[in-house]
Amino acid sequence: MHRRTDGCSCRLMITEELIKEVTVTILSKAETSLPGDVKEALARAYHEETDEIARVQLEAMLENVKLAEELHRPLCQDTGIPLFFIRLGNCDNISLVDIERGIRAGVKEATEAIPLRPNVVDPITRKGEGNTGNGIPHVNYEVADTEIEGLEITAFPKGGGSENVSEFKMLTPVRGQGQELERELKQFVLDAVLNAGGKPCPPTIIGIGIGGSADMAMWLAKAALLRPVGSRHHDAEIARIERELLDAVNSLGVGPMGLGGKTTALDLHIRTADTHITSLPVAINFQCWSARKGSARIYPDGTVEYL
Repeated sequence: MHRRTDGCSCRLMITEELIKEVTVTILSKAETSLPGDVKEALARAYHEETDEIARVQLEAMLENVKLAEELHRPLCQDTGIPLFFIRLGNCDNISLVDIERGIRAGVKEATEAIPLRPNVVDPITRKGEGNTGNGIPHVNYEVADTEIEGLEITAFPKGGGSENVSEFKMLTPVRGQGQELERELKQFVLDAVLNAGGKPCPPTIIGIGIGGSADMAMWLAKAALLRPVGSRHHDAEIARIERELLDAVNSLGVGPMGLGGKTTALDLHIRTADTHITSLPVAINFQCWSARKGSARIYPDGTVEYL
């Protein structure tokens, strides 16, 4: 990777055209291959599974991943709704207009080039012409919590089956603190997994957002899905709840594709934000076994590093 050090302007180097090119590349990667952590988790689930029907399902998933990568074809017929996450780092004059326009143009090009199923429609008329529309692709922005140069962009295509079983609830904090509140949270999650059954194409990754406001909680749940499989929350207490909830979810017996087995979820991640003294919003967002994402870092000089 070549790096320039001549003090170039971000506005000149991180251009709409560059964002478009990166969008096409990471979206293509996301649609046709799985991140290593997800593939390893699926393989581990296959080797540890004792239920024969579950093993057949997991074997089919692993074969699907292999063929998609070899043929450079989408992993699933539902190529998802185009969602993107941007982490902004140290860089003057980044144009959000260029980012938005570049991503939109990239999605249009990728729809034809990969190709992608035209999934985006008007919510009322149900008519659409591709994968762009009013408010879509949706771009989430966040200031990086660690010092980075430039920006990071992640393509996160989200399938309808997993999205349609999302859950939200306002817990009542006055009902209890500590263990009582934790029990209510865990019961909400387990009920949601049972209600979802095989609809989100398990084994899933489960994102849980706790706190903030109602809309923030759902954003937190979705952003939690970006964490690598096998990683735990930096807070020891939350990490404990993640482990206990994951064990409880996998003891339900829903299993791969809802047909029974030991692995209902590959992982469960929690993300939190402080909230109002009278509120406790909790959201659950599921990701199917085809947990697709592709990322790149764009440095201030226009250099691109695919992550």
